[in-house]
Amino acid sequence: MDKIYRFLMDDANVRGEYAQLSSAWQELTACSDYPAPVKKILGEALVAVALMSATIKFKGSLSIQLNNGNPVNLLIVQATSDGGLRGMARWKGDVEDIDPTMTNLLGSDATLVITVEPEPGQGERYQSIVNLDGETLAECLMAYFEQSEQLKTRLELAVSDTTAAGMLVQRLPGDAEDTDGWNRASMLAETVKSEELLTLDVETLLHRLFNEESVRLFDGEPLRFQCSCSQEKVDNMLSSMGRAEADSMLKEKGSIEVDCDFCNTHYSVDEIDLERIFSEGLIAGNDSVH
Repeated sequence: MDKIYRFLMDDANVRGEYAQLSSAWQELTACSDYPAPVKKILGEALVAVALMSATIKFKGSLSIQLNNGNPVNLLIVQATSDGGLRGMARWKGDVEDIDPTMTNLLGSDATLVITVEPEPGQGERYQSIVNLDGETLAECLMAYFEQSEQLKTRLELAVSDTTAAGMLVQRLPGDAEDTDGWNRASMLAETVKSEELLTLDVETLLHRLFNEESVRLFDGEPLRFQCSCSQEKVDNMLSSMGRAEADSMLKEKGSIEVDCDFCNTHYSVDEIDLERIFSEGLIAGNDSVH
């Protein structure tokens, strides 16, 4: 089972997160035939959003979005507070042989958007938009933490065809008993190899990296691929468009076709479906009057 683990180095005032995704990653990539460079950055982003979501206490979702890039013109990943993950990417042209650096995949005009969307009544929406500062996604996100959150952070990410994994180590605010603890934790985390992140269990990995440190490991929490699309959301979208516009679309094409970019689920709406959608809306409207 895919899980994320939290660990603490109390004396050093350092926290860490480690996540390893197999089922969720394979389900996501089964939805679309991603070229290898796009697949790599998408996997890194998926693990990164899982790690980042675990550093905040909230009910809702956190997303990482890369916009206005070239040839990758859109990448978005999202993690919910109950462990749901989803993501997708769009690109232009042949990218199979591109060296997967941020500059090569996104160019100089792309922006990085971090969004926290709490559930209703759980707090305010937060969004940060920053320029990309680094040649890897990990470097860009570390720069975001340093500049926007004033938190020293070390982030290591790794992706294969079957697994995506990563580790985040972060210095917490406040004074530490072990004043050199953060420097050691950061340097040790930097030595981790991609193969270790992808294949080792959490106990073995932490022992290999931090065997001379005092580390508290907490029970893992499950992660899973989860798309929020549904027939109900398609119905609501068409209802919000209005009957005239929906009828016009139906007349032009014979049916209204909707594909989910995240899970590739296909929805088809015909004349009978439209009658159901708008009759239900009419009934609901009558009920609200009374």
